[in-house]
Amino acid sequence: MQKLIWTCAVASCLTMLSAHAQMNPPATAVDPALAELKAGRDKIAADYKADRTACDAMKDNTKDVCVEEAKGKEKIAKAELDQKLKPSDGNARKVAEAKVDVAYSIAKEKCDDQKGDAKSTCVKQAKADEEKGKAEIKAMKK
Repeated sequence: MQKLIWTCAVASCLTMLSAHAQMNPPATAVDPALAELKAGRDKIAADYKADRTACDAMKDNTKDVCVEEAKGKEKIAKAELDQKLKPSDGNARKVAEAKVDVAYSIAKEKCDDQKGDAKSTCVKQAKADEEKGKAEIKAMKK
């Protein structure tokens, strides 16, 4: 009798485990898009880290420009990855916005090397280019 009880208990446990396994697939069964997203994000992070490390050898404003370029490259790469995995008009605009923002931040940082009127002119030009880029993005929405 005791053997019968143990057999029923084991069978019950196995049935429950089987049902649980069917409802919760193993972690190895990952969505391919999710795996591609993770791989892409890991590559972007590694590239950013390498770019930032390269900036460490530089000094003054050259280093600041290098850091802005590394950050910008990362921002654009993330937006492009999102567009690649989920193509849409919204993601296309995000890529364009990232490119405009990055170009402006890099241009503004490069202007710091200049002084006086040259710097002021440089900043105005960077701002004008940014506004032109934003106007083009706004036109994409229509």
